[in-house]
Amino acid sequence: MSSQLSVPAVPATPGATDRIGSRLALLSFGHFLNDGSANYLPGILPAILIALHQPAAAAGSFMAALLIGQALQPLTGILSDRVGGRNVMIIGLLLSSLGGALLGFGHSVAVLVLFLLLIGVGNALYHPQALAIVRELVGHRKQGLSLSAFLVGGELGRGAFPVITSAIVVNLGLVWLWLMAIPTLVAIPFLRRFSPALTKRTGKAKPIDWRVSRGPMMYLVAFSSLRAFMTYGVVTYMPVLWHQRGGSLVVGAAIVTTVLVIGIIGNLSGGHLADRYGRRPMLIASSVLSALVLPLLTVTAGPLLWIAAGLLGITLFAAGPTTVLIGQDIFPDNKSLGSGIALGLTNGIGALLVFASGAFVAGSGIEHILWAIAICGLIAAILAVFMPKKMTDSHRVGLSQAS
Repeated sequence: MSSQLSVPAVPATPGATDRIGSRLALLSFGHFLNDGSANYLPGILPAILIALHQPAAAAGSFMAALLIGQALQPLTGILSDRVGGRNVMIIGLLLSSLGGALLGFGHSVAVLVLFLLLIGVGNALYHPQALAIVRELVGHRKQGLSLSAFLVGGELGRGAFPVITSAIVVNLGLVWLWLMAIPTLVAIPFLRRFSPALTKRTGKAKPIDWRVSRGPMMYLVAFSSLRAFMTYGVVTYMPVLWHQRGGSLVVGAAIVTTVLVIGIIGNLSGGHLADRYGRRPMLIASSVLSALVLPLLTVTAGPLLWIAAGLLGITLFAAGPTTVLIGQDIFPDNKSLGSGIALGLTNGIGALLVFASGAFVAGSGIEHILWAIAICGLIAAILAVFMPKKMTDSHRVGLSQAS
């Protein structure tokens, strides 16, 4: 028998369903604030490069500093599983918002990097516990769709904040970015009172069997790291490419916003279709389609550019809910750890790849790196084809400790 934590049955009464929906909406709003604060750097990155007199190749270094902290998520996931509750999530949200509010005061490279690292630590604290709380909240009811609904909040934040912050920078200046922390300060008391609490992992739970979980975990890390590199590469380099071609800061940020906001369709449809048709087809299709659509951003203009950006967002984010569920299923007694590996560790590796790509950009240019990133989508599709069947069976749990 599996030793996974028991999840209380969810009553099928309208009142219980409404309460779950309200709590899920609250968690999604918290995700909106966290991911918005932690991901608006691309929208203002050209302005920061100019203010600090840095070349375009430095964009990858700044994004890496922002994202590398996400590699801590397996550790913060273990912490979240052990302490339970909701405080780790709330502290993470506060640190992400604080770091984002301070970016306008980063008047040197060293200080800016310090603030970016603070955001990364906050993001690492927030996600594992928040994702595990959502899984525990909904139990076995429409897991893919429910997780998609939570992830939509994050994608809305990632999409909206770059445009909002770029408008603030253009009209008021970088130092006024502190305004973006106000919504979080207002929301935190409500999150503390009404967010569900994660069940604390007891000492009776079996230790993680790394021998069994290692293989599935390596497939998941490889696949999700490539997908993270694709996403971060697009949001890092597209605004800079647009600016190099004479476009405005706000329009460059709007391209990122289009990718991220329209990506909500991918989040919702991806989770639903994976529930209905299986995880493997979703992973393969989203990877192949994103690889085919991404190069269009470098060769199109006008309405076709925005259509390509929207299609890319849908295909990039369709696999997100599925990979998080797979990570949680690999570690059924440590769902925060599974979430941290599926989302955080792989995002950190993706950030390192973005950092490494800076050397490629310096030698070959931004257009060529976007084409190279597209190839990663095809590699990810091949990995999805060869994933073990037990990873891609919907609703299969206990991969690491099932008897």
